[in-house]
Amino acid sequence: QVQLVESGGGLVQAGGSQRLSCAASGRTFSRYNMAWFRQAPGKEREFVAGINWSGSTDYADSVKGRFTNSRDNAKNKEYLQMNSLKPEGTAVYCCAAAPYGTSWLRPSDWGQGTQVTGSS
Repeated sequence: QVQLVESGGGLVQAGGSQRLSCAASGRTFSRYNMAWFRQAPGKEREFVAGINWSGSTDYADSVKGRFTNSRDNAKNKEYLQMNSLKPEGTAVYCCAAAPYGTSWLRPSDWGQGTQVTGSS
């Protein structure tokens, strides 16, 4: 099990940039596949980006080319760099962890989330 705490949310102007961080506890962070999900008001939670234990990434089509998912295993942190943010990107963003060998689409641990609000 790993505990996750997100930070970095806030109000961002349309077209602006923001970087979210996810701090993880535990000594085996490097063995986890990590992901970011978001949930907008009145909508279901959706996958945003994932990064596996070796650093391979994948993104939802809606953010591809604008968002970058990265990790620093020495610091037990995952990051989501968001560029060219759109107002429809307003949501609570959560990081999630899936144990080695498990898809990041089926995480076992979740953070509380951080609010990102895009202003037009």
